[in-house]
Amino acid sequence: MSLASKIEIVKKTDTGLKRDHNEDSVGSEKAIGLAVLADGMGGHNSGEIASAMTIAHVLERFKTTYKNIEHGGLDWDSGLTQETILLQEAILEANKEVYEAAQASLANRGMGTTVVAMLFLNNKVSIAHVGDSRAYRLRDGTFELLTEDHSLLQELVRKGFYTREEARQSDQKNVITRALGIDTRLTVDVVEEITDVGDIYLVCSDGLTDMVSDDDIHRILQENEDDIETAADELVLAANENGGKDNISVILARVITPFPLEESFAEKMLGWFRN
Repeated sequence: MSLASKIEIVKKTDTGLKRDHNEDSVGSEKAIGLAVLADGMGGHNSGEIASAMTIAHVLERFKTTYKNIEHGGLDWDSGLTQETILLQEAILEANKEVYEAAQASLANRGMGTTVVAMLFLNNKVSIAHVGDSRAYRLRDGTFELLTEDHSLLQELVRKGFYTREEARQSDQKNVITRALGIDTRLTVDVVEEITDVGDIYLVCSDGLTDMVSDDDIHRILQENEDDIETAADELVLAANENGGKDNISVILARVITPFPLEESFAEKMLGWFRN
């Protein structure tokens, strides 16, 4: 079942006003409801290489493997769906690929990237992320952050040294504590959410969130909830109007209709217990 007519996905990436090249990368596979965003870091063009490698690996992994997993099936150890585990595995493999590429080239030594990916299946969304790129959801007028930054500043906010608003003004906000390509070991955080028709999901790089407040992002999405193409353009425009100090990337996904599996593994399992 193709999700292209059930989940609308729009991607935008922009160099911004201060950088001479774009180290962000975005990608999607609309038929399976997959979207991925990465914000690269490193000298010269290394960040661009790391982010592009990550996007390419995740998309290719799903192209070759997705059809072979048990859709809707649960992993009994973690309680996660098979799709979420595949998303984690793809990112872990991308980490290994970026790390090895960095070690093999002096010019690319130290390169890395954040990543945030979302996958829609069976009226649910799986979100996996590393770093300070974010995922949000707009539902019935309520705008909610679904991920937690892997950053020094977030640790200080958690410990009460900063409020969230004070953190926006700090010069420590771009010090991240977790990224792909820096080490062979990596923890990928995941979120699984039930979707509703009309939900709008936003994933973005910090080039947006450093320049535009959550309140303004909320307002722009609310004003353009029936036209996410315009919403994406307006988000990028707002970041540039506020200084455009970094590359700006956004992916928006809007749930148009329900997208259930014909019968999920969980439903089959409940049937077994009823019999």
